[in-house]
Order: sequence, then C-alpha cells, then structure tokens
Amino acid sequence: MSEIRKHYFLSEYCIIAEERAKRPSDFASVGDKDSGKGSSENCIFCGGAEESTPLATAVYKNGKIYSDTSERRVRNWDFRCFPNFYPALSPAPNSPMHQENGLQAEPGYGFHEVIVESPLHGKRLEYFSDSEISGLMQVYKDRTCSYITHEKIRYVSLFKNSGKEAGASINHIHSQLLALPFCPPPLVRELQVIREKERCPYCAIFDKEKTSSRLVFENNKWIAFTPYSSIGPFEVWILPKKHVSYLGNCDDRILFALGEILRDILKSYGKTLGNPPFNYMFYQLSEAPEYHLNLWLLPRLSINAGFELGTGTYINTFSPEKAASYLREELTD
Repeated sequence: MSEIRKHYFLSEYCIIAEERAKRPSDFASVGDKDSGKGSSENCIFCGGAEESTPLATAVYKNGKIYSDTSERRVRNWDFRCFPNFYPALSPAPNSPMHQENGLQAEPGYGFHEVIVESPLHGKRLEYFSDSEISGLMQVYKDRTCSYITHEKIRYVSLFKNSGKEAGASINHIHSQLLALPFCPPPLVRELQVIREKERCPYCAIFDKEKTSSRLVFENNKWIAFTPYSSIGPFEVWILPKKHVSYLGNCDDRILFALGEILRDILKSYGKTLGNPPFNYMFYQLSEAPEYHLNLWLLPRLSINAGFELGTGTYINTFSPEKAASYLREELTD
C-alpha cells in the first residue's frame, strides 16, 4: 500500500509506493560497477597531468597549502583545487547588466572550482585512510571559508557527482564548488520557515531519528538516517549532533567524525547497491546561525520523469525504513 508523506517542516511531499519496489540487488545493475576506475590514459585529473588544467588556486601537500604559478606547477600533491574548465560563473564576467521588457539579466559573477580528491586514478572515497578522509573534510572547510569571505558572494554550493548518471563527466574522484552572488530560493524558503519556529527543526529531527527505525549509523559527532519523506531509494541525511550552521564552525574533531561517517555510508552503498552513481550536497549558511548544517546523499537509482518534474512530488519505490535496515546490516557485518 502506498503512502503520501510530508517533509518534516516544509510543504513538500513524497509518495512511498512499495508495491513497485525492487530488491536492493536489482538496483546494482543501475550503477556502474567500474565507476571511478576506467583508464587513466589522458586523464587530466591524475597526478603528473598538472599542465593540463588551469593553474591550481590551492594545492594541499603534506599538511601545507600551496598554489601553482605560470612557471611552476606543484607536484606530488594530496588534494588539488583549480577553476573549472567550463565555469558556470566567472569572477570577471564580460556580459553587462541589461533589461528587456521588464526582464533583467546580470553579469554571471561567481566562482566555479574543481576539488580533485586524489592524484590516483581509480581511488574511491570509501577506501580513504583516516588521514585522507579527514584531510578532505578540511579541504571542504577551507575552500568554503575562502569563498564565503568574498564581498559579493552570498552562498557556497559544495557537492559531489559520482558516476555518469549522477552528472560526472570525468570519472576521476572529485567534487565541485560554486560560489554564488545569491542565496538559492529553496534555502531562502527553508530559512524563513526555520525562523518561524521556536526551536531548530533540524535539532527536532535529530531527536526523532536517533531512536527511529530509519537510523542508519551514528558516531560521537554525527547521525546518519534515511529521512521520513525520502525522495528516492536509499537517500541518507547526515546531521551534526551539535548545532552548527556551516563547515567553518566545525573543529578538527567534528571534521574527522564527518569524514568517518560519510566514508561508512558510502561503503554500505557499495555493499548494498553495487557502487551506484550518487550525488551528495552540503547545505550550509554562514551568516545564519539558526541554520543547521546538513549533508544529503542520494544514489541515482530512479529517474525523475513527467510526474516529478510537473508536481515537485517524488515517487519512492523503496521505503526509508527498509532502506535503513539494509544499510545498517552492511555496516554491522
């Protein structure tokens, strides 16, 4: 029997239609079992191919941060950050502001950066060592803080596309960052609702989910669970137990624990679903302390078609409770 479920505190709905459900193993065919591997030949993200990309703005090596120059590219790095080849936004846009019949267009100001997470082709985040995963979380924090200080920047979007079906055009492990001159409307609406509440809704969600059947895993700083109104099979949210609004508020212990729980969830995805394509997205607001930092993970196991696009309502064929039980089982093996 299907159910219509409402988001915890927003006016959004999803439909849980388990009569259309598959077994977790059936989803494995959707994923690319060789995702992240492939050939390293001509891969511009690999170590040794530094001349093939724009000059790196930040290169992390042995715990220190460097940058490329036109005369010298930094080699033997751990993490490497550089402007996207085909940026959605530019710090020096060449289009003027103009209006046409009441419509307005502004120059596409902003920053679009690639964060290459390893010089090794075929490396997967779920197999990072403790030092590698904590180092990556520190990079995420550093790059967020670096861009949010720009005068015209209002929001930093930090996300990962893994696999072709999730939007990745290069299979070498990497994330992306877009620094925007506006706050995305969904975040504006969410913040409006949060400010109307007497208590942080995400803290209330934490209280609900820490003992629910949707709890997947927790450590001393973070909790991971399948949300009640999951928009797709095996969607997972990760929340910090301490109320913090963005990565800049996270100390080294919180960052390490974040990397640890993220790595564990991705391992469970691999065991349960056969390394599916996935996205994860950070939601954070640096100038709104009432906001609660959160991270969403969504395996790309279904396609948004006419109904979803036309209504903004999603059909999920696998209940979050059942998804959580499978993910928990793999984490306890």
